[in-house]
Amino acid sequence: MEKTTLYLPAELHRSLREVARREKRSQSEIIRAAIEEYLAGKRRPVLRSIGIGEDGELAARDSEDWLRAEWGRRL
Repeated sequence: MEKTTLYLPAELHRSLREVARREKRSQSEIIRAAIEEYLAGKRRPVLRSIGIGEDGELAARDSEDWLRAEWGRRL
């Protein structure tokens, strides 16, 4: 596990301490569970750049051959 320092407002810290005491759990355990739950609800961003230059006529694997052919004609 990695160590992280966390600063909490006084009221939030009191509430955390109280819940930990009442549930007989450590504050760290409660914080880890809360963060896990929060992050589970987050979706990973979809990269928008993938496929942006997609061409129905030219596949990426053929691009070098196409460039050679096109540039060779123009020279």
